[in-house]
This record gives sequence, structure tokens and C-alpha cells, in this order.
Amino acid sequence: MRKTINWQLKINEQNISKIKFDPRSRDEIPKLLMGLQYIYCNHEIREQVFDILERVIPEGTDSKNGRPGMDLWKVLILGTLRLNCNWDYDKVKEIADNHFKVREMMGHCGFENRYYPLQTIKDNVSLLTPEILDEINQIVVKAGHNLVKKNEEGLSGKCDSLPVETNVCFPTDIRLLFDSVRKVITLIAIICSEYGIGGWRQSHDNIMKIKRLFNYVRCIRHSTSKDEKKKAERKGEIIAAHAEFIGLAREYLGKAKLTSELLINISSLKKDKLSEIANYANHAERQIDQIERRVIRGEKIPHSEKVFSIFEEHTEWICKGKSGISQELGINVCIIEDQHRFILHHHVMKNEADSEVAILMASEAKRKFPDLVSCSFDKGFYSKIIKVELEKILGVVILPKKGKLSEEEKETENSEEFVRLRHEHSAVESAINALENHGLDRCPDHGIEGFERYVALAILGRNLQVLGNIVQQKEFERMKRKEKYRKTWDENRNSDRFAA
Repeated sequence: MRKTINWQLKINEQNISKIKFDPRSRDEIPKLLMGLQYIYCNHEIREQVFDILERVIPEGTDSKNGRPGMDLWKVLILGTLRLNCNWDYDKVKEIADNHFKVREMMGHCGFENRYYPLQTIKDNVSLLTPEILDEINQIVVKAGHNLVKKNEEGLSGKCDSLPVETNVCFPTDIRLLFDSVRKVITLIAIICSEYGIGGWRQSHDNIMKIKRLFNYVRCIRHSTSKDEKKKAERKGEIIAAHAEFIGLAREYLGKAKLTSELLINISSLKKDKLSEIANYANHAERQIDQIERRVIRGEKIPHSEKVFSIFEEHTEWICKGKSGISQELGINVCIIEDQHRFILHHHVMKNEADSEVAILMASEAKRKFPDLVSCSFDKGFYSKIIKVELEKILGVVILPKKGKLSEEEKETENSEEFVRLRHEHSAVESAINALENHGLDRCPDHGIEGFERYVALAILGRNLQVLGNIVQQKEFERMKRKEKYRKTWDENRNSDRFAA
């Protein structure tokens, strides 16, 4: 049994629309909660958001019978708080259990001792899919536009990409081989222990043996001596150390293969466990081949053959050319921000360059927000064909050309509107910096599905914060007008007393 929200108020429970926040607060928590409160208090917007959230509930689930699950409204609050405040799940649990305003927004009264297990929060937040979060994000952005956008005003977008790191170590080939063999030994030892199959009782010692060789190979260095004989000796030591390392890895992989053939005949064993072992074994075989080619044969491994993580296989090697950052391990994410600081659309760029997503970004943003009339891009998005296609989608396209300009192109890029919008394009860096500071610098979630959900939650949390900031500023201005009126009234009253 799962509900979007429990409409029946408990004793001493505060109605969400009546919750008061400090309009002077500069922290992100009140801003985000005020954005959520605005969504809740607007009946039409709330119904749209709740209808989308109900799609999280599996079909055929009885909403009136069964064990109650966490309300979807609470899931949305905790999920957006986690990303917008850049917290881990332990921090989210602590806030959900003890933060007074957050608990009021979640529908808890003052004396209610209702606490959330850590795994419950993880499992429920993972129910939110990127598609559902994107639909909610569109509603949030449109609600914000209704507050700040003039009727006839068009949207002006700014498009750029940012790297989001995955939670991986630096991927040396010996590190990837060690991790692959370690996982094969660990997983197959667990299965053999469950079914009483011998041969892997010393799995921990086996891992320590290969770890000692890994540490030795990792620390050995080429000689810097000018003596060619010493250089050759050290090179021989390096080759011998790598050969011993991959030899022991092959021994364990061969033993694991024989054991896996025995485990296939066990009917009660889930096949996905054997598939997981086979996957890590394939990673190990690939790394053995690459180490042999690189160290023993002296070959250079092509970039296209390299894998940068056996756990987060979607990880890419990103070189953005930034000062002081030679490379990053993760995936690029492309965003379009409008002049009101709302992020209209985002796209996870899986093995894609900037120029390959420019048309997709413009067309999707235009489909979601027909008022989008212009968009600016960096030179990295440029190609002649792309510019022509973008001009068909948008009225004004600011896309500087790479290389030498013709006289006509110089005239276009020196025009007043082009220069103005080009200068305004740098404002997208503020949005990128805000996203990185609010959780989108490194993704701790596992798998490409977790990565996409993490990014979608970060975008939604950011837009809710911007919406809450607008509401907060309006409330602050209202409060200042009241204080000014009260001060004027007191002054007039005192002057009337003295006159009397």
C-alpha cells in the first residue's frame, strides 16, 4: 500500500500551506522547501505533480490494502534535498529524523517519534526514474516562469556541457586486473560456501597473495641511471614482475572457470550470479592481454580498447582542456539554462561530443518550451551543418565559428545582438558552478541508471531552489513593506500624541 500523500492530518500536525520560513535565510534548505511548498499550495500544479508521482507505483498495486510504504511526497522531498544540499544518505536520514521544518513538510507532528531506516530511504529514492523527474522538472520550470516571465517575453537559452565524475579510482591496467580477479575470487567463494563446494576456503589468502604482487608491480619504477646495463636490468625486473602477476591471475581465473562449470548444474543457483562472475572474468582476461601487449611486447594500447572502470563501465576519459585539470573520469552532461536561471533541459552525453548533441538539445528544449526563441553555444558545438539545422529550430542562434571568418561571418558575429548574447552566454558557468556545488560534481550512485537518476534529481533540486528563491524574495519584499508601514504608523501615532 503506497500513497502519494496522506491527506488526513494528525493531531498537532501542521498543514503544509501554513508552514512559515524565514524570508531572510540564505541557506538552501528553506529555499528548496519553499519551492516545494509553492508546488503543494498551487492546486493545479500539485495535481499535475502528484499524477506523475503516482506512476512510480507499480500497476496492480492496491492503494488501500497491504503494508504501508513511504509516501511519494516524502520521497520527492528527501531525494531533492539529498542532491540540492550535496548530502550522503546518512545525512539525509539524520535530517529526516531530526530537522523540524523538514519533518513538518513531510507531515510529521511535533511529538511523533517516526524515524526512517537508512535502507528504506535508499530504496524509495531509487524508485524515482529520470523520465518522471524530467516531467516534474518541466512543471516546476513553468511554475517559475509564471512568477517572473512577462506575457510576451521569449526565452533565451544558454547551452554548455559539464563533466560529472563517477565514483572510481584512477584506472591503471594492473589496478583493473587486480579488482577483476578479487571480485571473481570473492563471489565464487561465497557461492561455494553456500553450497558446500570445496577448493575456495583460502579465498582471503589468495586475494592477499595477488594483492602483494599488485603492490610490488605498482611500486616498481624504471631506472633513471645513465648506465644502459642498469636500465636493462630494471626493465627485465619490471617485465618479470608483471609476468608473475598475470601468471597468478591466470591461475585463479582457470580455477574459477572449472568451478563455474560445476556450479552450472546446480538448479537452485541463480544464473545472474554466474553471469556476474563471468563478466569480471572477461574484464580480467582483457586486462591480462593489454598488460602483455604494453609491458612485454612494448605495444601502445589504442584508446578505443581501454576500459576505465570494471564497476562503473559507463565511465569515460574526459579531457576538457581546463587549467590544472588534465583529465576527469565520468560522463559529460549538457544543459540549457534560460535568462531566469531555470534549467530547461539536460542530456547525459554517453560517448557523444558537444557537436553531436547541439541539435538534440535545441529541438528538445523547443518542444518542452515553445517560447524558446534563441540559444547561445560555445565554439565546441560548431559545424556548418549544425548551424543551419539550429537556425531552422530557433529564431536566433549564437554559435561562433571555429577558425578563420569570412567577411559575411565577421559582420554577423560583430553585430550588436550577436555580441550581446555572446557576452550573456558566460552566465551559464554560474549554473554549472551551482550544480557542482549542489551535488553534481561526483556521482556516488551505481550504474548508468543511477547516474541518470542522480543527474535528473540534481536538475530538479536546482530548479526547485531557484523557484523557492523567487518565492522567498517576494515574501521578503512583502515583509519589508509591512515593517515600513508599521514604522510609519507608529511615527504618525506618536506625533499625534505630542501634538495633543
